[in-house]
Amino acid sequence: MEPFERVEGVAAPLPAANIDTDVIMPKQFLKGIDRSGLDRGVFHDLRFDAAGALRPDFILNQAPWRQARFLVTGPNFGCGSSREHAVWGLSQLGIRALIGTSFAGIFFDNCARNGLLAVTVPADEAQALMALVARPETCGLVIDLARQTIEGEGLRLTFDIDEPRKHALLNGLDAVGLALARADEIRAFEAAHLQRNPWLAARRP
Repeated sequence: MEPFERVEGVAAPLPAANIDTDVIMPKQFLKGIDRSGLDRGVFHDLRFDAAGALRPDFILNQAPWRQARFLVTGPNFGCGSSREHAVWGLSQLGIRALIGTSFAGIFFDNCARNGLLAVTVPADEAQALMALVARPETCGLVIDLARQTIEGEGLRLTFDIDEPRKHALLNGLDAVGLALARADEIRAFEAAHLQRNPWLAARRP
């Protein structure tokens, strides 16, 4: 995964509450056995009409938000089914972070496991951010994960994040990467365990 350190980019407002994973990634995009092409599936029915043309009224189809790297979301974003494809698609679309008052629990965990930063902030701060990024001239933000700050024009916020999640995101580590980072400790444990319990060792012919 790509490490998240200090990321700068455009933020798009999505103020609606309870945007579920079927809206984020409709079910027809869950059929493949790989992750390719999921960027087109993100918000598909909001981004495209029945003929496949872009809907000009949707925020992510408008300049400058077409290049969004962050989404400022309404409450309970990512509710509904647990489909991990929603997070995969957001990442493929170039989204690096989500900022909102609350996220569905499974979706929130899926974000952490796949390198997508999800930040919760109080309602008044979310409202201020939403107003800021809704204007083309002030929609740029900088998120510094090490310092746990979000900065925009005339606005600086801090946010909380648990240390294991922060460490994984800063270093671009998924669950496998976290395990491999402790490979020496794992091997030492295995050796000591087999020494204490030699009958567990496989017999050689």
